[in-house]
Amino acid sequence: MKKDPDLESALSRNRRWIVNNQIKNIITRCPNQVATVKFLQRKFKTLDLQGKALNWLKKYPCCFEVYLKDDEYYCGLTKRMMFLVDEEERVKEMQEPVFAERLAKLLMMNSNRRLNVMKINELKRYYGFPDDYLIRIIPKYPEMFRLVNYSGRRSSMEIELVSWNPDLAVSAIEMVAQKQVSEPCFSCSLPSTWIKSWERFHEFNSSAYISPYSDPRGLVEGSKEMEKRTVSLVHELLSLTLWKKLSIVKLGHFGREFCLPEKLNVLLLKHPGIFYVSNKYQIYTVLLREGYNGSELIDKDPLVLVKEKFGELMQEGLHEYNQRHHTMNLERKKKKGTILERSEKRKDPSTDMSEQDDQGGDVGGIFDPEERKRFYKLLFDDGAP
Repeated sequence: MKKDPDLESALSRNRRWIVNNQIKNIITRCPNQVATVKFLQRKFKTLDLQGKALNWLKKYPCCFEVYLKDDEYYCGLTKRMMFLVDEEERVKEMQEPVFAERLAKLLMMNSNRRLNVMKINELKRYYGFPDDYLIRIIPKYPEMFRLVNYSGRRSSMEIELVSWNPDLAVSAIEMVAQKQVSEPCFSCSLPSTWIKSWERFHEFNSSAYISPYSDPRGLVEGSKEMEKRTVSLVHELLSLTLWKKLSIVKLGHFGREFCLPEKLNVLLLKHPGIFYVSNKYQIYTVLLREGYNGSELIDKDPLVLVKEKFGELMQEGLHEYNQRHHTMNLERKKKKGTILERSEKRKDPSTDMSEQDDQGGDVGGIFDPEERKRFYKLLFDDGAP
């Protein structure tokens, strides 16, 4: 799939946020909400990060407070960061009914009306579910959910839908169609120059829409109807996420539950007008094209708005770090320049160019090999102090 710079930019921005959000979550779970940098360094592998944790944390001084105590570095959250943590918690409490509906819709798209807890945990951050959703949400809505374990194994615990709610069995596409008083259909977000892709899209869109909440057991595997239902289902799964994106690998773990094809990525690539597939950071991710205007998310969940404030705080800290780093580099260069000037004065006290030099009789100055080395080293050396 041809790269979309705007969507790639959105993924890049989200990547930095995801890493720092995970670091924030690790710190908030520690005693007194303070962690040693050594401890965070060990966690870096699970965050797919390389290098020193101390260097990464120092890049975001508005988010993380790093200090030295008893010859060991510690890291806590700044006051501004703690304020955002509290705000995020308040939003999560307000959004609990929305989370319950979101979870119910996921269960309703599964023919068995139940999903494995461990598998849901893989996707909970995409849907905004809090870490403690099992004890925060499930007990509050006994008319909607119950925890079951039919095999007795700990890894087999599942959340089961108690009752079907027809009001929730309406997809995002069907909701748009109801508002527009039209037949439900997909929208294409491709440039008009993609003629062949537009032709394939119109052909695909000409057949009747199949709801992702319909029972797929009557559909033949590999048929056009099954493909239509699968595209509808992936569209709905993405529509329910905070950032209208999902990891294809993690989505593939629900192949049996959602009747997804084995080669899901091949199916997604067949519909470039609806989905955008990226391999940024060597992680296959699918985005819903219609969810973005350029690199900006269109419909923002209240939780996303709080998280964007976190992103702004990150950027502010990163800018502050870069400015400080740039100033230190300039001072370093100035100091080098002073030393170089002093050494030249000691080497040649004469300030006037001799007639011989002026005529080029002595190949010195910038043409001298040693002098040229020093010149280019000073010119291009912008390493960290």
